[in-house]
Amino acid sequence: MNSSKRTPGALRVIGGKYRSRLLRVPARPGLRPTPDRVRETLFNWLGQDLSGLACLDLFAGSGALGFEAASRGAMRVVMVEKDRAAAAQLERNRAALDATQVTIVSGDAEGYLVRERGLFDVVFLDPPFRQNAVPAMLGKLPPRLEPNARVYVESDVPVEVAAPWAELKRARAGQVSYQLLQWHTNEEQS
Repeated sequence: MNSSKRTPGALRVIGGKYRSRLLRVPARPGLRPTPDRVRETLFNWLGQDLSGLACLDLFAGSGALGFEAASRGAMRVVMVEKDRAAAAQLERNRAALDATQVTIVSGDAEGYLVRERGLFDVVFLDPPFRQNAVPAMLGKLPPRLEPNARVYVESDVPVEVAAPWAELKRARAGQVSYQLLQWHTNEEQS
Protein backbone atom coordinates (compact mmCIF):
# COMPACT_ATOMS: atom_id res chain seq x y z
CA MET A 1 0.00 0.00 0.00
CA ASN A 2 1.24 3.45 -0.81
CA SER A 3 2.26 5.25 2.37
CA SER A 4 0.60 8.41 1.06
CA LYS A 5 -2.74 6.66 1.66
CA ARG A 6 -1.93 5.90 5.29
CA THR A 7 -4.53 7.16 7.75
CA PRO A 8 -2.91 9.38 10.41
CA GLY A 9 -2.80 7.58 13.75
CA ALA A 10 -3.55 4.22 12.14
CA LEU A 11 -1.96 1.37 10.23
CA ARG A 12 -3.48 -1.27 8.02
CA VAL A 13 -2.85 -5.02 8.39
CA ILE A 14 -1.43 -6.02 5.01
CA GLY A 15 -2.07 -9.77 4.86
CA GLY A 16 -3.90 -12.78 6.25
CA LYS A 17 -7.14 -13.11 8.18
CA TYR A 18 -7.18 -9.46 9.33
CA ARG A 19 -6.05 -8.06 5.97
CA SER A 20 -7.13 -4.44 5.39
CA ARG A 21 -8.26 -4.00 9.00
CA LEU A 22 -7.25 -0.63 10.40
CA LEU A 23 -5.45 -0.51 13.75
CA ARG A 24 -5.24 2.68 15.81
CA VAL A 25 -1.75 3.87 16.74
CA PRO A 26 -1.25 6.27 19.64
CA ALA A 27 0.96 9.33 19.16
CA ARG A 28 3.87 8.42 21.42
CA PRO A 29 7.49 9.68 21.37
CA GLY A 30 9.73 7.31 19.43
CA LEU A 31 6.84 5.14 18.21
CA ARG A 32 7.39 4.38 14.54
CA PRO A 33 5.29 1.56 13.09
CA THR A 34 7.16 -0.73 10.71
CA PRO A 35 6.36 0.56 7.20
CA ASP A 36 4.05 -1.48 4.93
CA ARG A 37 6.80 -2.23 2.44
CA VAL A 38 9.12 -3.55 5.16
CA ARG A 39 6.34 -5.71 6.69
CA GLU A 40 5.55 -7.12 3.26
CA THR A 41 9.20 -8.06 2.72
CA LEU A 42 9.51 -9.54 6.20
CA PHE A 43 6.49 -11.80 5.76
CA ASN A 44 7.74 -12.86 2.34
CA TRP A 45 10.95 -13.92 4.12
CA LEU A 46 9.10 -15.70 6.94
CA GLY A 47 6.43 -17.20 4.72
CA GLN A 48 2.84 -16.06 4.54
CA ASP A 49 1.51 -18.89 6.72
CA LEU A 50 2.71 -18.91 10.32
CA SER A 51 0.22 -21.57 11.44
CA GLY A 52 1.28 -23.36 14.60
CA LEU A 53 4.10 -20.93 15.42
CA ALA A 54 4.64 -19.02 18.65
CA CYS A 55 5.73 -15.41 18.12
CA LEU A 56 7.14 -12.83 20.52
CA ASP A 57 6.92 -9.12 19.70
CA LEU A 58 9.30 -7.39 22.12
CA PHE A 59 9.01 -3.59 22.16
CA ALA A 60 5.63 -4.07 20.42
CA GLY A 61 4.81 -0.35 20.08
CA SER A 62 2.06 -0.19 17.45
CA GLY A 63 1.78 -3.98 17.33
CA ALA A 64 2.19 -3.96 13.54
CA LEU A 65 4.44 -7.03 13.50
CA GLY A 66 2.59 -9.05 16.13
CA PHE A 67 -0.83 -8.42 14.59
CA GLU A 68 0.54 -9.34 11.14
CA ALA A 69 1.81 -12.62 12.62
CA ALA A 70 -1.58 -13.30 14.24
CA SER A 71 -3.32 -12.46 10.99
CA ARG A 72 -1.16 -15.02 9.22
CA GLY A 73 -2.12 -17.88 11.55
CA ALA A 74 0.40 -17.75 14.41
CA MET A 75 -0.88 -20.02 17.19
CA ARG A 76 0.34 -17.66 19.92
CA VAL A 77 1.58 -14.07 19.83
CA VAL A 78 2.93 -12.31 22.91
CA MET A 79 3.36 -8.54 22.62
CA VAL A 80 5.49 -6.82 25.25
CA GLU A 81 5.19 -3.03 25.57
CA LYS A 82 6.44 -0.77 28.39
CA ASP A 83 4.57 2.41 27.41
CA ARG A 84 1.19 2.22 29.17
CA ALA A 85 -0.72 4.22 26.55
CA ALA A 86 0.69 2.06 23.74
CA ALA A 87 -0.08 -1.15 25.69
CA ALA A 88 -3.66 0.06 26.31
CA GLN A 89 -4.08 0.69 22.57
CA LEU A 90 -2.71 -2.77 21.80
CA GLU A 91 -5.41 -4.20 24.10
CA ARG A 92 -8.11 -2.21 22.27
CA ASN A 93 -6.81 -3.37 18.87
CA ARG A 94 -6.66 -7.00 20.07
CA ALA A 95 -10.27 -6.75 21.21
CA ALA A 96 -11.40 -5.07 17.98
CA LEU A 97 -9.85 -7.91 15.95
CA ASP A 98 -11.05 -10.57 18.43
CA ALA A 99 -7.47 -11.86 18.26
CA THR A 100 -7.70 -14.36 21.12
CA GLN A 101 -4.28 -15.84 20.24
CA VAL A 102 -2.65 -12.51 21.18
CA THR A 103 -1.50 -11.73 24.73
CA ILE A 104 -0.49 -8.19 25.67
CA VAL A 105 2.12 -7.84 28.42
CA SER A 106 2.49 -4.36 29.87
CA GLY A 107 6.10 -4.21 30.98
CA ASP A 108 9.78 -4.11 30.17
CA ALA A 109 11.16 -6.43 27.45
CA GLU A 110 14.22 -7.46 29.44
CA GLY A 111 12.11 -8.14 32.53
CA TYR A 112 9.76 -10.28 30.46
CA LEU A 113 12.66 -12.43 29.21
CA VAL A 114 13.91 -12.94 32.77
CA ARG A 115 10.50 -13.55 34.42
CA GLU A 116 8.48 -15.53 31.94
CA ARG A 117 8.90 -19.00 30.51
CA GLY A 118 7.97 -20.34 27.12
CA LEU A 119 9.72 -20.83 23.80
CA PHE A 120 9.18 -18.95 20.57
CA ASP A 121 9.65 -19.80 16.90
CA VAL A 122 9.75 -16.17 15.71
CA VAL A 123 10.80 -13.05 17.62
CA PHE A 124 10.32 -9.48 16.44
CA LEU A 125 13.00 -7.23 17.92
CA ASP A 126 12.38 -3.57 17.09
CA PRO A 127 13.42 -1.41 20.06
CA PRO A 128 13.57 2.39 19.89
CA PHE A 129 16.74 3.18 17.94
CA ARG A 130 18.13 5.51 20.61
CA GLN A 131 18.19 2.66 23.16
CA ASN A 132 20.78 0.59 21.21
CA ALA A 133 19.19 -2.47 22.87
CA VAL A 134 19.59 -5.01 20.04
CA PRO A 135 22.95 -6.55 21.08
CA ALA A 136 21.87 -6.99 24.71
CA MET A 137 18.49 -8.45 23.70
CA LEU A 138 20.12 -10.92 21.29
CA GLY A 139 22.24 -12.10 24.20
CA LYS A 140 19.18 -12.66 26.40
CA LEU A 141 16.95 -14.35 23.80
CA PRO A 142 18.47 -17.86 23.41
CA PRO A 143 16.77 -19.43 26.48
CA ARG A 144 13.40 -18.37 24.97
CA LEU A 145 14.06 -19.72 21.45
CA GLU A 146 12.95 -22.94 19.85
CA PRO A 147 15.69 -24.70 17.86
CA ASN A 148 16.33 -22.78 14.63
CA ALA A 149 14.09 -19.91 15.69
CA ARG A 150 14.13 -16.82 13.50
CA VAL A 151 14.61 -13.33 14.88
CA TYR A 152 13.67 -10.20 12.96
CA VAL A 153 15.79 -7.17 13.88
CA GLU A 154 14.96 -3.60 12.94
CA SER A 155 17.48 -0.86 13.73
CA ASP A 156 19.24 2.17 12.35
CA VAL A 157 22.35 0.13 11.42
CA PRO A 158 22.74 -3.59 10.64
CA VAL A 159 23.78 -5.78 13.54
CA GLU A 160 26.74 -8.08 12.99
CA VAL A 161 26.29 -11.58 14.41
CA ALA A 162 28.49 -14.62 14.95
CA ALA A 163 27.74 -18.32 15.41
CA PRO A 164 25.46 -19.74 16.65
CA TRP A 165 23.54 -16.85 15.04
CA ALA A 166 23.28 -16.73 11.25
CA GLU A 167 22.01 -13.91 9.09
CA LEU A 168 19.41 -15.16 6.60
CA LYS A 169 18.38 -11.85 4.97
CA ARG A 170 19.21 -8.15 5.13
CA ALA A 171 17.67 -5.06 3.55
CA ARG A 172 17.33 -1.32 4.05
CA ALA A 173 14.43 1.08 3.55
CA GLY A 174 15.30 4.73 4.08
CA GLN A 175 16.64 5.14 7.63
CA VAL A 176 15.66 1.58 8.63
CA SER A 177 17.94 -1.44 8.43
CA TYR A 178 16.21 -4.78 8.85
CA GLN A 179 17.49 -8.32 9.08
CA LEU A 180 16.27 -11.85 9.58
CA LEU A 181 18.53 -13.92 11.82
CA GLN A 182 18.39 -17.56 12.81
CA TRP A 183 19.50 -19.15 16.07
CA HIS A 184 21.22 -22.50 15.54
CA THR A 185 21.43 -24.67 18.64
CA ASN A 186 24.49 -26.82 19.22
CA GLU A 187 22.63 -29.56 21.12
CA GLU A 188 22.76 -32.02 18.23
CA GLN A 189 26.53 -31.52 17.76
CA SER A 190 27.42 -32.02 21.44
